[in-house]
Amino acid sequence: MIEADTVRAGAPVRVALSESRLWGRLRHRRSAQLGAAILIAIVAAALLGPLSSPFGYDQLDWRHIAVPPFTGAHWLGSDRLGRDLAVRMLYGARLSLAIGFTATAVSVVIGVAWGAAAGFAGGRTDAVMMRIVDGLNSLPYLLLVIALTTLFGRGNPYVLFAGIGAVGWITMARIVRGQALSLARRSFIEAAVAGGASAPRIVARHIIPNLAGPVVVYAALTVPQMILFESFLSFLGLGIQEPLASLGSLIRDGAAQMGSAPWLLAVPASLLALLLLGLNLLGDALRDALDPRG
Repeated sequence: MIEADTVRAGAPVRVALSESRLWGRLRHRRSAQLGAAILIAIVAAALLGPLSSPFGYDQLDWRHIAVPPFTGAHWLGSDRLGRDLAVRMLYGARLSLAIGFTATAVSVVIGVAWGAAAGFAGGRTDAVMMRIVDGLNSLPYLLLVIALTTLFGRGNPYVLFAGIGAVGWITMARIVRGQALSLARRSFIEAAVAGGASAPRIVARHIIPNLAGPVVVYAALTVPQMILFESFLSFLGLGIQEPLASLGSLIRDGAAQMGSAPWLLAVPASLLALLLLGLNLLGDALRDALDPRG
């Protein structure tokens, strides 16, 4: 019992030290600084930019239809209905970011809980749980999301949050399960078992906190994947629907008019590329900072 208490008391100190080293490493990485600057600038523009515009995201301006950028009141141009492209793009960035982070959170919660439980339980329970994961993994990922969005509300942002995240947890579960199998043989887990701690308590207090590094890295790299996947669904017409807009739906609309109004495609596509660049730079820097060989 003394050994278990000692290990339990010492664990938070190690976590605090690792967090201190993590932030120290990130601060000195140019890729992390650049990624953070890009992401902060886009988030600030998405939140504050529409407030400074006289146009609403669905406000029609029949006097300025399909106006090119920098030629009038609409400084990034307008679409075929006279709606301000800059405002719609910033609102679209809000929605794309919300879907990316929320879907990632859903996939992390499900994947961590499933993988940690399977890895700690081991034996037949682990085998059954991972065969379920294998079965889901054998199904086409895109078709699963399309089925969910079609059955429960096409174009509904909340369905997209749940639908993309609910089928995006499989890889997370595999990563967490492998780490949990290794942790289950560690001395502090054996001490907690000997001290009479229940399985749910061990998973919640000892297994999951020690998986923070791989989980954070994978989650950081999952956000841009979720945003890109939502954009792909919207491009196919299965994502966000009018009058709402995401970056993907704006790109879809712009692609249909690429010959006559190329800015309708170039502007949202450029912002999406910049957003994905910032997120990937941050994710890569976080992965390098958590590498024990670094």
